[in-house]
Amino acid sequence: MSARFSLIAVIGLAVLLAIVTQQSFFSSRHAESLSAAAPATAQTAVNKGGESITEFARLITKLSEPGGYFDTDNLISNETSYLHVMGKLRQMPVQGGAYIGVGPDQNFSYIAQIRPRIAFITDIRRDNLLQHICFKSLFEQARNRLEFLALIFGKPVPANLKEWDQRSVQQLVEYIEKNPAKRELFEATSKAMRARINGYGLSLKPEELETISRIHASFFTAGLDLRFTSHGRNPRSYYPTYRDLILEKDLTGKQACYLANEDDFQFVKSLEEQNRIIPVVGNLAGPHALAAIGQLLTERGEKVSAFYTSNVEFYLMNDGSFDRFAASVSKLPRATKSVIIRSYFGGSWGVSLPQSVPGYYSTQLLQTMDSFAKEYGSGGIQSYSDLIGKHALELK
Repeated sequence: MSARFSLIAVIGLAVLLAIVTQQSFFSSRHAESLSAAAPATAQTAVNKGGESITEFARLITKLSEPGGYFDTDNLISNETSYLHVMGKLRQMPVQGGAYIGVGPDQNFSYIAQIRPRIAFITDIRRDNLLQHICFKSLFEQARNRLEFLALIFGKPVPANLKEWDQRSVQQLVEYIEKNPAKRELFEATSKAMRARINGYGLSLKPEELETISRIHASFFTAGLDLRFTSHGRNPRSYYPTYRDLILEKDLTGKQACYLANEDDFQFVKSLEEQNRIIPVVGNLAGPHALAAIGQLLTERGEKVSAFYTSNVEFYLMNDGSFDRFAASVSKLPRATKSVIIRSYFGGSWGVSLPQSVPGYYSTQLLQTMDSFAKEYGSGGIQSYSDLIGKHALELK
């Protein structure tokens, strides 16, 4: 009998040690980067119905134009109103198809809402492509929202990581704020990131890999206080922090950032793992990128569900290239519910629009692509005022 108890005691001790060891492993997982260091070529996601990593790299090269300059870092958005279209997108509904957008991670919130089959993030700055390559690596490494934020900011992950799937985004933010960043965790993530990116098959120069490291380091250094930055211009007091953007709500009072719930995050993660979020370098009024995306979608029998332009059209109006942009948009394959999402900065003109919300410097506008193409085709868009003042859908 005593021998039996001894055996039970030994087994119990072994189980206890296994639990402790497992918890220790998970708490230091991303510091060791065991799974993250696996080359991306070993997980092409073809078995999930996505693009191969080879096709991913080919499409980036095929669709892109030479990079251009814009005088901002655009690491995060400066549009506090970016979620104000979400309720209308749900109501219409705008779903599936292909998504086209510009800029950094505000696109992920639109993608999480619309659930497209493929997405193209195009920007005149090649740095934006490099930032999305950085995001892709982090999505692939992260098991959930909290680990994604921990990888970005160099924070430890808790032993009970899976339990955080059910936590609110406010709780995630509080966890990130109260746990200090650790240089060794950031460096381990950066090393794992480079190993993955080297497996993507992209022709990146050494200085571009350094740019990716610099972008990641900006998040690590500033944390949730990171803001949009303009070069040569004073920072604006109304620019939101990354914390503000994560916790922002739509007009129904719903937290609609892609980090607000685990299902939305996992959808975006799945598209990244399937190589279906494709960053493209290109001027929206350029000679190639937007037209090439439209041709590819036509060949695949896919239609644009949403095109997020931010306030790029303002600059295209000013430099005389808007007509080339509008002509390309008019040729994009679309459905009756396909929409353009744009941003208007009232402080530039001192004019409030019916969709403007008190306390927000930016205003989000929504217009069907059909109405845009018809108005442009009839000569009804001759100024920026025409563009923002006609056919905007009621959001409230």
